[in-house]
Amino acid sequence: MKKTVVINVVGLSKNLVGDKTPFLKGWAGKKQVRAIDPVLPAVTCSAQATYLTGKYPEKTGIVGNGWFFKEESEVKFWRQPNQLVQSEKIWETLKKSNPDFTCANFFWWYNMYSSVDYSITPRPMYPADGRKIPDIYTFPSHLRDDLQRELGQFPLFKFWGPATSIEASTWIARASKMVDAQNDPTLTLIYIPHLDYNFQRLDSHHPNIDKDLKQVDEICQDLINYYESKGAEVILLSEYGITEVERPVYINKLLREKNCIAVREELGYDVFDAGASEAFAVCDHQLAHIYVRDKSRISLIGKLLGELPGIEKLITGEEKKEYHLDHERAGDIIAIADKDSWFCYYYWLDDKKAPDYARTVDIHRKPGYDPAELFIDPDIKFPKLKIGLKLLRKKLGFRTLMDVVPLKPELVKGSHGRRPESTGDWPIFISSSKGKEATLKPVAVFDEIRSAVLSE
Repeated sequence: MKKTVVINVVGLSKNLVGDKTPFLKGWAGKKQVRAIDPVLPAVTCSAQATYLTGKYPEKTGIVGNGWFFKEESEVKFWRQPNQLVQSEKIWETLKKSNPDFTCANFFWWYNMYSSVDYSITPRPMYPADGRKIPDIYTFPSHLRDDLQRELGQFPLFKFWGPATSIEASTWIARASKMVDAQNDPTLTLIYIPHLDYNFQRLDSHHPNIDKDLKQVDEICQDLINYYESKGAEVILLSEYGITEVERPVYINKLLREKNCIAVREELGYDVFDAGASEAFAVCDHQLAHIYVRDKSRISLIGKLLGELPGIEKLITGEEKKEYHLDHERAGDIIAIADKDSWFCYYYWLDDKKAPDYARTVDIHRKPGYDPAELFIDPDIKFPKLKIGLKLLRKKLGFRTLMDVVPLKPELVKGSHGRRPESTGDWPIFISSSKGKEATLKPVAVFDEIRSAVLSE
């Protein structure tokens, strides 16, 4: 078997490989560069599950980064257990070919309790006093201590939220090399998230975009040089390309106005009650799953949604099979945004009634994806002072709400999830493969990785 490394550079597309990424431009010039026809939805969990199984969401069950867990009547995002992926993974397939095969998974999703030999995934600690402490979950468990002793505490708050920076990607890259030097796995999967941040926060002409591309280029240079010096075949790919948007679409506000969404008033806030709602949307970037309790009303709800500007297509019934989303976890109606729009999860009609978590970074409690978590509220006059005082209170043992996230979805400048018009904005696949196809189907990524490993 050939030692193989797959580097997942989130948000990278063919349009971004050029003068701003001199190393990748030169390296890719010696390889085959193809676009991946993005899976629907083109979001992290669905794309990764498709790449690692060779199956579409209709088979893996990963219909988005989150969905409505019907057995529990709750919307849940960013679950961790690998058992949620309902298809055989590439490391399980390759293990059958050779029992000596080993796999390391560094920060690809659904990484807990999987059958890989080495894994690292973010897993904060949540003490009873309300703190959120950066941490990781690893297998074997001793890696957790070994890595953080050598590299320092995993920079969780640089991995997601207003303070995101290159530090998280750098930590992941260093950790991958450290584990590789000690264990030499056959297949290594590495996640480099940095481009995900400012491409959602800023327009493509902002000067910070060039800085981000340079930083990612340097990390890729370090990783590729390291692994190629060990004789590894390196594959570089991405999950999606991020394109500019200007309009948030509020499906849940419309459904609330039509008395389809139920809320509970708790401490003066409107708290979403999925189990009691007649219809609601689980918003995930540029795709939304709409769940309808009374199936006879699906057509009626579809007509209501047809009134909303920003929705390009509604998928129902047998048509879900054409889009490989015919799975029990998927919505009764699936909405796809147009190229200028994305779906905002907000369901309240008055910001004064927004739940307390709305103004915080809280990826697990919110019933939808919230890119506003990448911002600090511009209405806060002295944000550093406010955050500093709140952190001091936490260190002193007081409970406090880190309510610095704005309720201003119009700040968001980039999104993904739909299939972009230009193939230059599709996710990228760079390898030594001699395939004739100009583009790859997302399920073919599995075959490309397997072929690379079995090339010797």
